[in-house]
Amino acid sequence: MKILGIDIGGSGIKGAPVDTDSGELLTDRYRLPTPNSAKPGPMAATVAEVVQHFGWQGSVGCGFPAVVKEGTVYTAANVSKQWIGVNANQLIQKATHCPAVVINDADAAGLAEMRFGAGRDQPGVVLVITLGTGIGTALFSSGQLVPNLELGHLEIRGVDAEELASDAARQRQDMPWDKWARRVDLYLTTLERLLWPDLIIVGGGVSKKYEKFLPLLTLRTKVVPAEMRNEAGIVGAALGAIQGPSPFSSAAPALAGEEGFGGMGDE
Repeated sequence: MKILGIDIGGSGIKGAPVDTDSGELLTDRYRLPTPNSAKPGPMAATVAEVVQHFGWQGSVGCGFPAVVKEGTVYTAANVSKQWIGVNANQLIQKATHCPAVVINDADAAGLAEMRFGAGRDQPGVVLVITLGTGIGTALFSSGQLVPNLELGHLEIRGVDAEELASDAARQRQDMPWDKWARRVDLYLTTLERLLWPDLIIVGGGVSKKYEKFLPLLTLRTKVVPAEMRNEAGIVGAALGAIQGPSPFSSAAPALAGEEGFGGMGDE
C-alpha cells in the first residue's frame, strides 16, 4: 500500500510517499519550513503544499508534535496554543482534499522503528525515545502501542526533561558529549525505574552520533540506536494512516483512496 507520510515538526514539515509493506520511501523527501506562527491555518496550508508537490490524491498520514486523540489536538508544547481543541484530521483533510489521519509524532516514529527498525520482532516492553528539539517517547508492550505517552515532559530534579536532556538543550548550552550523556543517563534511568523496559531505542537526529554518548550510559536495560532515523516520522505517519481516523481502535474504518499520486498507484 502506498501512503503519503508527513512529519510535522516545530521547525520543518517534510514528507514522502511510502510503501507501507517495505517501509521504503518512494521518492526523495520534500521539506518546507514550519510557518513562524506555527498556527493551524498556516501549518495546514504548508502540509497542502507538500501534498501538491507530489501531485498526491490518496491517503495522507501525519505525525504531529502533540497529544492527539481521535484526531483532536490536546497539547501544544512546540506549536501555537491555537492548536489545542482543533480536529487536525478535519483541518488537514480540508486543506489537502485527501483523506487524512494525524497521530502523535513520537508514536509515528515508534511505529516505524517497531515495524522496520531496531524494534522489529522484539518481545516484551520496548521504549522508543527521540532526542531532538524536544523529547518524544513511545511505549510498546508485546508490539502494541500505548499512545500519547508524553514522558518527555517528566520532571527531573525540578526541571522538564526536555530542558535537561534534549539535543536542543545540548546545543543551546554547548555541552560536551560526556556532560550531556550524564543528563541523558539520569533521564533514562528514571524511566527505567518507572517502566522496566526490556529494550530502549534512542532515535532523533542525534542518534547518528550514538557512539559519542550511548557507551557512556549506565542503564541495566539494553540501549540501542534507532535504525530508521530521519525517515522514521514519515514512515510511521504512513503506517498510522492505514487503520483510519483512530489508528489505535480496532473499529476504525480503513481509509479510501490509497491509489497514491500520478503514476504511482497500486499496480
